[in-house]
Amino acid sequence: MTGPLLGALGFAAVIALILLRVPVAIAMGVVGAIGYVHTSGLPSLAFIMGKVPFDSAFPYSLSVLPLFIMMGVFAAHAGLSKTLYDTVSAFIGHLRGGLALATVGACAVFGAICGSAIATAATMGRVALPEMRRLGYKDTLASASIAAGGTLGVMIPPSILLLVYGIMTEQSVGKLFVAGIVPGILGMVLYMGAVRWATWRDPAAGPGGPRHTWAERYRSLKRVWEVVGLFAVVLGGMYLGWFSPTEAAAVGAVGAVAIAWIGGHIDGKSFAAALSETALTTGMIFTILVGAGVFNYFIEATGLTDALIGWVEHLGWNRWAVMFLLMVTYIVLGALMDELSMILLTVGPVFKLVTALGFDPIWFGVMLVTVCEIGMIVPPVGINLFVLQGVSGLPLLTIVRGILPFVVADCLRLLALSLFPALATWLPSRMI
Repeated sequence: MTGPLLGALGFAAVIALILLRVPVAIAMGVVGAIGYVHTSGLPSLAFIMGKVPFDSAFPYSLSVLPLFIMMGVFAAHAGLSKTLYDTVSAFIGHLRGGLALATVGACAVFGAICGSAIATAATMGRVALPEMRRLGYKDTLASASIAAGGTLGVMIPPSILLLVYGIMTEQSVGKLFVAGIVPGILGMVLYMGAVRWATWRDPAAGPGGPRHTWAERYRSLKRVWEVVGLFAVVLGGMYLGWFSPTEAAAVGAVGAVAIAWIGGHIDGKSFAAALSETALTTGMIFTILVGAGVFNYFIEATGLTDALIGWVEHLGWNRWAVMFLLMVTYIVLGALMDELSMILLTVGPVFKLVTALGFDPIWFGVMLVTVCEIGMIVPPVGINLFVLQGVSGLPLLTIVRGILPFVVADCLRLLALSLFPALATWLPSRMI
């Protein structure tokens, strides 16, 4: 068997192996290697097995990856999540659902430093959930606001998913990061709207807390200046053309280490542990990139991408109908597998289809990450749901019961980005 059908069977085989808990890198690498031998022969496979690991690790653009991961790890060790949560709750914690609103806001800012949805949800779960439960919040709203708020970490830059998308599609990482700012803020606002709607329907779900004085609010602001400063320097420097994304990542990593060290949040032992965590996370992502590289060679050899583009052209569908079908497909995939794997598995052929239909690649990157956010909170494999379950010990069904308003909020964001693409493309177009 050869041709596009073989490529489609390869996709199905990878998804089946992932569902059977085979590591993503191994699933893509093994299926890609076996398929490539079938299409091109063993000598050709030997050539690409020597080429792909080098190509996956050598490009200068990839140096941004471990640096931003390091920035996020040290930010978590510095306790910035607790500082952010306390500051936001000092201003709005007295409102109905105020602590859930504060959680969403703190997740957005911490995600801007951390870049990881899983790390944001796990960290804020330990910080915010005990306080909300102490004030009598229902577990459904408390846990769902953390699970959903944590996903903002994959949109608001520096975003690991946008970074990987940019590397795989050869798009400007700096422009992708800047493109995620407005959609990330929009997501935060819509999540806050979901909290307000939930407490309007059931006022007992999120009772208001004590009101802080303006003196207390001012003191809390003084503790958060380093977070705001680090975020402003990293993103502002890229937007104004002061330094490249890699240089921005280096500045952010050094800044996060300095904040953690000067604040007394880290010693020699925890410093080594943070470096080890950075290395393990980086190694995991690079290993997946190698597996994805082998698999993509196989897909190219089958001609699946060109066949897919030809099939869509033959259907004669409006390009927005095709985009709608892609978004639905990604939501289903996101509910079955983790989002990084989904992007690495599909972005090669899908990107060619999207650009052939005339869609802006920066805009599509933002749309893709928005769909990934939905996948992170949709059962059965919404990863943030399981993170919250592990952190809180709550039944998974309890968390799922509170998540629907946040899924609706994400769908509204997708609609807004479709109707007004400039939400994602205007800021990058103004970059120096």
